[in-house]
Amino acid sequence: MALRDVLAALLVALVLGLAFVAIKVGLETLPPLLLTALRFLFAALPGVFLVRPPRAPARLVVAFGLLHGVALFGLMFLAIALGMPAGLSSLVVQVQVFFTIGLAFVVFRERPSGLQVVGGLAAASGIAVIAAWQAQTAALLPLLLVLAAALAWAAANLVAKAAGRIDMLAFMIWASLAATAPLLVLSLIFEGPAAIAQGLGRADWRTVAVVLFIAYPTTILAFTLWNGLLARYPAATVTPFALLVPVVGISSTNTLLGEPFEPAEAVGALLIFAGIGLNVLAARRRRAPAGAGPAPAAPAPRAP
Repeated sequence: MALRDVLAALLVALVLGLAFVAIKVGLETLPPLLLTALRFLFAALPGVFLVRPPRAPARLVVAFGLLHGVALFGLMFLAIALGMPAGLSSLVVQVQVFFTIGLAFVVFRERPSGLQVVGGLAAASGIAVIAAWQAQTAALLPLLLVLAAALAWAAANLVAKAAGRIDMLAFMIWASLAATAPLLVLSLIFEGPAAIAQGLGRADWRTVAVVLFIAYPTTILAFTLWNGLLARYPAATVTPFALLVPVVGISSTNTLLGEPFEPAEAVGALLIFAGIGLNVLAARRRRAPAGAGPAPAAPAPRAP
């Protein structure tokens, strides 16, 4: 990779990892569904007035918006609001890689390699360790919500893959618009006008900074850079940088927010890291004979 692209990949990992700190701070004042709605509202504006809709079927844009915006981030924000550590969430959600592999087998008949299966089992073992620990502290529901978010992410990956090689910036902007209205409706129904008004009334400069950060640098800049790298390089070359996202997420939430990281969670995290690492190694082995040319767009691990 060219030096500027390496730096771009490192910037993506840094931004996406720090986003978990921003999310935790934002949830101190705003209800989770409202915060998610504001994220995608600002991600869509003013872009929808400046960027033409992507050359993709509208149903795919809407489907991606619902899966990526409503299901993935709605559930993720709700889980963190209910007590799931933000740093640990940045790691657990990476099991979307293995959900993607499983869904790709069902939908596209893409058979996983033996190494990918072993990696999936290792990651599943890590999730089991964390689940056992969380169950002891009555925090199992937030973990299940993050796993559901990871499944939604996997489905969103397949929708993006079905859209083909298009202008991903336009795709993200218009998909963000598709996610905004459902999120606002869900916020009104489940959080209520009183909670919304109270949250907006408590909002300060930190809240505004959080919304702007998770809307523009995170949703627009980071995802555009990431998909640009995937378009220019084999996925096996780019995806290892995604392993830095939970490293940044866990270390930053621990350092800046004082989130504890229990021994059982550390064991589970190591197993998940090992599983993701085996998946990256399997991808490298599969693409090695093909040379260093650009690879077809493929689902790859990302983070909020």
